[in-house]
Amino acid sequence: MILPYNVKNILSYFYSGNPPWKDFPATRRAPLCTPGKHTKGSITVEAALAMPLFFFAVLVLCYMSEVMAIRTSIRSGLQYAGKIAAESSYGKPLLLPGSIEKELVNAVGAERLDRSIVENGSSGVHCEKSYMSMSTGIMELKASYRVYLPLPVFGSAVVPMEESCRVKGWTGYERAGFLAENEETVYITETGMVYHRDYHCSYLELSIRMVPAESVEHLRNESQGKYYPCETCARRGTAGGVYITDYGDRYHSSLNCSGLKRTIYAVPLSEAVGKGACSKCG
Repeated sequence: MILPYNVKNILSYFYSGNPPWKDFPATRRAPLCTPGKHTKGSITVEAALAMPLFFFAVLVLCYMSEVMAIRTSIRSGLQYAGKIAAESSYGKPLLLPGSIEKELVNAVGAERLDRSIVENGSSGVHCEKSYMSMSTGIMELKASYRVYLPLPVFGSAVVPMEESCRVKGWTGYERAGFLAENEETVYITETGMVYHRDYHCSYLELSIRMVPAESVEHLRNESQGKYYPCETCARRGTAGGVYITDYGDRYHSSLNCSGLKRTIYAVPLSEAVGKGACSKCG
C-alpha cells in the first residue's frame, strides 16, 4: 500500500513516540478535558435562569389577554342588559339589580364565565350598585367582579374589577309627573361642574373653528384667557391647524376629540347636587 509523503511522516512520528505537537509552546496547545475534573458550565446556568423567566413572561401575557377579553365581554353584556331594561322601563319604572345580573350572564354565557378567571364564575358578577333615577329615567349600571391570576412564583393574586355604563330608559321626558310642580329644569353635561338654566347657553353650544397652529399662542377666548393644549389629543402633535372654541381654554388637534363634544341632560334642579350655577346663565 503506497501512502502519501505527509501521511508517512505522521505515522513515523507515532511509531517513534515523538508526536509533533510536543514541540509546540504550552500557550498554543488546545486545553484537553481530563476525566474526573469539572469544567465551567456558564451557558447551562444562563439557560436555566433565562428559560423560566421567558415562560413566566409568556404566561403573564396570556393572562393579560384573558383579562382584557373578560372585561370586553362583561362590558358588552352590561350594555345588552341595559338595553333590555330600557325597553321595559316604560311599563316598569324600576331597576332590579338581579335582572341586570341575569341578562348580563345570559349575554356573556354562563359556561364562558365558569371556565374563565372570574372568581366564582357566573355567580361572581354582582350588579347591586346599579340604580335608575325616578325623575329622569337615566340608569347607572355597574358590574363588579374579581379575577384571580395564578402566578407560579408569587401565588394567586385577586384583582377587583368594575364595569359601568349609562343608559336612558325609553320613557321620554315629562315636565310633570315625578317632578315637583314648581321644580326648575336645568341642563348639565357629563363632565361639567356647573348647571345651566338656558339650553342655548354659549358654554353648551360649542362654536368650533380651525386656526393655524402657530397662531394659537397669541389668541384669546371670549373671557380673555389663553388656550392650552388638550390633554387628550394635543399631545399627539399640532402640525398644521388646531381647533378651538370661543369659551374654551384648550386647543385640539383632532376634531373627534371628546373635549369637543357635549352630551346634555335635562334634569331637575334637585338632581344637580354638587354642581354650581353657570356664571353666564345661572
